Amino acid sequence: MPIEFTHVPGKTADTTAPFFYDFAETATKLGLIEDAGFQRIVVDDSAGLLTNMDLASQVLNRTASLEVVLTHWAGVIEPTVAARQLASVDRESGGRLALRMISEPLNDDDAETRPVGHGVIWQRIDEYLVLLKRLWSNDRPFDHEGAFYSIKGGYVPRKGPHGADLVIRMGGQSGTALNVAGRHADVFELAPGSIDEVRQLMERVRGAAAEHGRGGKLRFALPVRIHQGASATGHRAVDLSGPPAQVALSLLAYAGLGIDEFMIVGVDTPREIATVGRETIALLRNSLARREHDAFQPGAYASPAAPETRAAG
Repeated sequence: MPIEFTHVPGKTADTTAPFFYDFAETATKLGLIEDAGFQRIVVDDSAGLLTNMDLASQVLNRTASLEVVLTHWAGVIEPTVAARQLASVDRESGGRLALRMISEPLNDDDAETRPVGHGVIWQRIDEYLVLLKRLWSNDRPFDHEGAFYSIKGGYVPRKGPHGADLVIRMGGQSGTALNVAGRHADVFELAPGSIDEVRQLMERVRGAAAEHGRGGKLRFALPVRIHQGASATGHRAVDLSGPPAQVALSLLAYAGLGIDEFMIVGVDTPREIATVGRETIALLRNSLARREHDAFQPGAYASPAAPETRAAG
């Protein structure tokens, strides 16, 4: 499968406004992102979950092919409400929605009734995803009484085109997080690190997925921050700078690990978007195509040593 690219909006160098602040301007950028060779865009606005859902609908309505990766977390709205709203967005977009589940602290009400901790947060995410998938696939109402959610007559009459197969994206590094991701994730968003660190995390994730019979079903995405002058802020990613050819060579080394997708951060102005699409993305895809061709030829060449990269905090 060819390498895919996801645009992760940040803030441009000359403003503190979020990417989606002025949607008329954003609509122009969305067209550039689509034309530049990106397959999807992350919606993760600081205003919160309900705003993310609204923005996702707007982006899907203003693009023809971009998949929207909607950042979502458990605990803000009930599973039945979330399942219904997400199915509606997915249905209206023709199946261009993916769900990016992140961990969030439990709220104060939860803290009064149960201990708040890392394990508890992931237990709630696990139960939440089980319920979403059940609501997206059941053909009759059901009841549920769990540690975090109670449902009577749960049912979503109008399913999305994916049903329970809506793409779920997750991340994490602890054993608890990897266990939940191994059970539910279709795409695992890797933490930043060196080539060896990323390889080791991928092995751990595959092992966790294998315990749920899903060892070969995961795809991997790596966040990458590309510096073109001033750097972007607000995201953790593998940190790259230099000419497009150098950046593409660094990405080529990571692609060799079996990474399927690069999540590009720090590319928010029209000029940056066009440059990355015309040069970095094109160079990487051409290099991968040549490598695939040469792999079938006698004396296939060895991969060049990767330029040094650093993990940014």
